[in-house]
Order: sequence, then structure tokens, then C-alpha cells
Amino acid sequence: MNNIYITDIDETNECMVRNIRVKPGQEKYIEPVEECLAEAKEIQQWHPVAIYSEEDIIGFAMYGSFGPNKDTWIDRIIIDEKFQGKGLGKKAMLKLIDIVRKEYEIKVIYLSIVEENKVAYHLYKDIGFVFMNEKDPNGELIFKYTIQ
Repeated sequence: MNNIYITDIDETNECMVRNIRVKPGQEKYIEPVEECLAEAKEIQQWHPVAIYSEEDIIGFAMYGSFGPNKDTWIDRIIIDEKFQGKGLGKKAMLKLIDIVRKEYEIKVIYLSIVEENKVAYHLYKDIGFVFMNEKDPNGELIFKYTIQ
């Protein structure tokens, strides 16, 4: 269960992606996949993707680049409850960072998290994201990752 890869969402995997669920109690930290996909239809800059491990769809993510400065965000990453706690979220995040870096040719990536989400906080810090001492309009903590 180590071969993590990311693909676009299409008619072959959309139904499975829509069935991704977080563990009970985690709903307060991230929007459901349905809401994310609806937002991606409204805002063309968002790029929703499916996260696979081997042949299993294990998660969902959404990233995009905005404005004249090409501010690039990994806005959502969800690992299905059945696959959490196995290190797959970290592997998926590292893969996403590489994809986003290459696709947008950028050196900085942003993300935000709900302050109470301690698991995400420690994961992103471990990867190298730095809290910017700022909050987004929703009150979420903003982190920045600088690519070396």
C-alpha cells in the first residue's frame, strides 16, 4: 500500500470519490467531497483530484493557483476513514506538492487548517509547512511551504 498516485476525476472514478468519508468527529475540519466538487465547478481555478494507493481510491484533494502572483493552494486533502492512520496522507501530500510545483512552476504553496485540527497541524509542520501567524477569512490558520 505504498504506491500513491494522483489522477483527475472523471466518469470512471467520480462515484467512488463521492463516497470518501472522514472519521466521525472530523467533519468539523473539512468540507465534504460533494461540496468541494460543487465549488470546483463554480471556480475554474480549482483542480479536484482522486488519490489512489495501488488500485484503491483512498482520498480526494483540490488545488489551484490564483491571481497575478500565482498564489497556489492545496486547499483540500481528505483521506478516507478506512485508510487513515497508515501514513498515506503524508505520502499523498508529498506527491501533491510535487505535482503542484511542476504544474504551476512555483516555489511557494499555501494551505489553511482549522486550528483545532491537531493531526493536520503536526502533519504539515512535519512536512515543512510553516505557520504564517495569519488566518484566512474563515479564521483558519495559514501555512506556507517553500520549495528548495
